[in-house]
Amino acid sequence: MERVALAVRENVLAIGAGPIGTHVGGSLSATDILVALYFDVLRVRPDEPRWDDRDHFILSKGHASAALYATLAERGFISRDELVTYGRATGRLMAHPTLSVPGVEFATGALGHGLSLGVGLALAAQRALRPNRVFVVLGDGELQEGSVWEAAMSAAHLGVGNLTAIVDRNRLQINGSTEDRMALEPLTDKWRAFGWDVSTVDGHDFAELVPALRDAPGGGRPSVIIADTVKGRGVRHLEHRKQGHFAKLSPEAYERALAALRAVA
Repeated sequence: MERVALAVRENVLAIGAGPIGTHVGGSLSATDILVALYFDVLRVRPDEPRWDDRDHFILSKGHASAALYATLAERGFISRDELVTYGRATGRLMAHPTLSVPGVEFATGALGHGLSLGVGLALAAQRALRPNRVFVVLGDGELQEGSVWEAAMSAAHLGVGNLTAIVDRNRLQINGSTEDRMALEPLTDKWRAFGWDVSTVDGHDFAELVPALRDAPGGGRPSVIIADTVKGRGVRHLEHRKQGHFAKLSPEAYERALAALRAVA
């Protein structure tokens, strides 16, 4: 999975060097979560993306679409060659995920909506006695949206134990620290108070990520995994920097970032 994660990160940087740029920092922080899901945890069929018994994945932080598309390409849902069409009017890889892309369940990007969609999918599967699990990746800045907590409250009330949320806890948003704008801590206590099973992992350690995702408690309660991550992970000069939130990399900046990424791989 480390090899796959490196390939995903390389493609995130390549997309960031494209004509419109991309949200580099949050894509790099979420990469390992996506790779763990798609290469170990999710029951999916790339050649049959609408398979009825598939597990469902929703990228609520839709601005990290570059990481999702790159992961889908590595997993075989789309061609790697298609990644160069990101953001182009003639292509289907829009800056936020759209349903035209195989493997995308919902169009996302308006922050705060993905968890509600996940609750609906989980409840439908539960009532139909289907085996589907549902996973939703949220940004930590996104948790400042009230709709997230409405969804969290309803999920616990409805007892959707087949729902797992993963918080990409990189502690930065477009305007700086998440704690400076509307403090999220104590975050684990808040989720527990809403009736969720809560665990915390290193969001860049597959040895922690995979078991937590695979063995989320289930039963009658939804689960949330707080994944401690680093914005800009893998590119040292972009790590922990809000300036990397969105970037249109010049050829020189791209080569520098790529060299930095490969130096620590």
